[in-house]
Formats: sequence, structure tokens, C-alpha cells
Amino acid sequence: MKKAHYANSQEAEAAFYDAFGKSDLEAMMAVWADDDEIYCVHPGGQRIAGVENVRESWRRFFNNGQTLSFQLRARHEIHGMMMAIHSVYEQISVAGQGASRAPMLATNIYLRTDHGWRMVAHHASPAPAAPIAQATPEGDARRAPKTLH
Repeated sequence: MKKAHYANSQEAEAAFYDAFGKSDLEAMMAVWADDDEIYCVHPGGQRIAGVENVRESWRRFFNNGQTLSFQLRARHEIHGMMMAIHSVYEQISVAGQGASRAPMLATNIYLRTDHGWRMVAHHASPAPAAPIAQATPEGDARRAPKTLH
């Protein structure tokens, strides 16, 4: 399968979630860089590194037979000339189930390559039901409590 050329990280991210929702392994791997430094952390899982290991993790995930749909919200993006970092809340619905699952907080990292933008890292974990409000420079009572991580 020939890989698409993603002109920016937003196109790569759209292709990632499209492949995810369709459980399309080839389309999923077309988004990822061909580099053994890539890694993926599925919710509650360990870090999986390398192209073949990441491919195998998605193959196993897609074999569960569920059809998922994603609503992304509270996007936060950091862009540079060669790298982009996207933080999103994933509201996931499973076909045939009425209620949405608990939201996930995902960090997706993209690298600009000679062949367009490619994903180099995806890390998802359970998130609170709603994003915590951003604090103002003067401080805000809604600020999240300090943690060590």
C-alpha cells in the first residue's frame, strides 16, 4: 500500500482517527513513520516501540471486532517546523452501545519527513469527564491540584 502524503499534522491526525474508526490496519500504519523509534501506549498498557511491534498491537486491537467512532474535543496543539504535538480528549462511542465510554486523553506526536507528516508517538490514558479549565495568569480557583506527574 502506497502511503499518502500528509501536508500537515492535522491531515495525518484525521487519517489516524479515520483508520482507527474503520479498524483498518494498513491505513493506520500508513500514518505512522517507518522508524523503529516510534512508540504507542494504549490505555493501561505498556510502551510498545518499533514499527513491527506497533503494527502488531494495532492488529490485536482491531481484531476485537468493535466499531468505534471518535469525537475529539479540547484540542491543544504545539507546532514547530519539524514536529507537532497534539493533545486531545477522545470521546469514544462503540457501535451498538448506547452510552459513550469514559473519555481518553491522548497525546499524538507528528514528525515532518521527506514523505509528509507522520505519527511517531501515540499515548492514550483515561481522562476526567471534562477538561480542567485553564488558569489565568493571575490564578484561578478552578486550577487543577498540583501533582508530581
